[in-house]
Amino acid sequence: MPLRQIRFTIDDMPPPRLDKALARDVPEEAHLSRSRLAKLLAEGAVRVDGVVVQDARARATAGAAIEISVEEAQESHILPQDIPLDVVYEDGDLIVINKPAGMVVHPAPGSPDGTLVNALLAHCGADLSGVGGMKRPGIVHRIDKDTSGLLVVAKTDLAHQSLAAQFEAHTVERYYRALVYGVPDASDPRLRGIRGTSFEPGNILKLTTRLARHKTDRQRQAVLFDTGRHAVTRARTVERFGTPPCLALMECWLETGRTHQIRVHMAHAGHALVGDPTYGGRRKLPAKALSEAATEAIRQFPRQALHAAVLGFEHPVSGENVRFEADTPPDMADLIETARLPLK
Repeated sequence: MPLRQIRFTIDDMPPPRLDKALARDVPEEAHLSRSRLAKLLAEGAVRVDGVVVQDARARATAGAAIEISVEEAQESHILPQDIPLDVVYEDGDLIVINKPAGMVVHPAPGSPDGTLVNALLAHCGADLSGVGGMKRPGIVHRIDKDTSGLLVVAKTDLAHQSLAAQFEAHTVERYYRALVYGVPDASDPRLRGIRGTSFEPGNILKLTTRLARHKTDRQRQAVLFDTGRHAVTRARTVERFGTPPCLALMECWLETGRTHQIRVHMAHAGHALVGDPTYGGRRKLPAKALSEAATEAIRQFPRQALHAAVLGFEHPVSGENVRFEADTPPDMADLIETARLPLK
C-alpha cells in the first residue's frame, strides 16, 4: 500500500517523552492524533535522525529530524450517494448537519445505504483526509433514525479524536425538544415515588439511572440501577397543552449520552414521547382535553416527537467554543401548533 512520508523537526524545549514531543510538533496538515501517533510509534513507523524508534518514552531532543511513514488513507467500502444535506456549518475539520427524521446515521443490516454516511462521502469527497487510516467521516455520536436534529461529524483523525474525547468527558452541550404525554411537575407525588427521579430548583426534572440493553428485546434499552451504564437526563416544561393539561413540550438536556436515553428516561418517569413506538405506544388522552384536530394529529404522528435542537462544543483545532441551533422541523412544529388549537 502506498506510503506518505511526514517530515519535521522537533522544536526547542520539547517535552521529555518522544510521544508527547511528536504530538506537539507534528504538522497540523498531517491530521495525526496523539493516539494515532502512539500506534505508529509502536508499529515502527517513526524514525528519529534516521533510526527507527518504537519506545514512546524515549527522550526527545530539540532539532531531531523526524520521519513518519503513514499509509495513504484507504477508500471506504461504503458507497457515496448524492443525497441532499442540510449543512449548518462546515470547515476543513468538521461538518455540522441538521439530520432529517427518517435518515439512518450509519449503514447497518437493514439499512445498507441511503444513510448520512453515504451522503457525507459524496458531499465531502476529497476533503476527508482519513479517520483511523480510512477516508470516511468520523461519527462521534448518533441520533436515532426517527429523531431529527444536529450532528457533528469529523473530517480528520485529529478532529475525530478531540470530539470523541469531549463526548466521553460529557462536556458537549446538547439540548433536545420533546413532546410528551402528561406534564412533569415537582408537586406530583407519583413522580416522587419513582426511583431515579428527583427535582432541582426551577421545576427541573432530573432522571438518574443506569441503562443497558433489554434482556429479551435487543432493540430496546432498559432502566437498571445495579448494572449498565450511568445515565443522567434533565428536563423542564416549556409549554403545556390541553384542559386539563395532558401534553407538555419539554426541553431536555443530556449529562451523558446513551442509546435512546431521553426516550427511555421519559417513559420511565411516566411521560413517554408522543409517537414513540418503542417506549410510548398510543396513550389515551382525556376526553375533550384537546381539540379533535389535535387528538387526531397526536394519534397519527408517525415518529417520536424528538428534535436535537442545540449542539455546542470546543472546536478541535481553533479551541473556540461553538454553538449551533436548528429550528423544530415542520412535522413537529405543525403538531405543536395543532396542540395549541382551542376547544370548540
